[in-house]
Amino acid sequence: MNWHWLAALAWAVALNATAQVPSPAATWHGYDEAASARADIERALSEAAASGRRALVVFGANWCGDCRVLDMAMKQGRLKALVDAKFVVVKVDVARFDKNVEIAQRFGVPLKLGIPAVAVLAADGSASFVTSGGELANARSMGEEALLALFGRAF
Repeated sequence: MNWHWLAALAWAVALNATAQVPSPAATWHGYDEAASARADIERALSEAAASGRRALVVFGANWCGDCRVLDMAMKQGRLKALVDAKFVVVKVDVARFDKNVEIAQRFGVPLKLGIPAVAVLAADGSASFVTSGGELANARSMGEEALLALFGRAF
């Protein structure tokens, strides 16, 4: 038997098997770089008021690995259950710390200490909780328990 042929066949089977398994990146929707952050926040505040939840503004960027990790964590397990029950999420793109910075400043979120960063908004649009010290900037090394504790403080 030709070993090259067998190796090629094994490689093709492995590729086909992995192609059928959705990767975590498949559910990453990123930060909409063309979105109007102000309009999105207003919509989130309206939806939050109607549903008895709070608006959760997540400041981040598509290049940020920790932003991706936080986004994925918020879509699974106990953190998803907490976020879905308590918050209406809106993601705000900050690009290279040169976009929507004034919105973060309005809520008291110091972006230069790291992203992702969050602000939880009260019904009147004021910030009731913010990550003021770069608490999520190392989301890659935070486990579910640490994220639950942080988001649990937000309400």
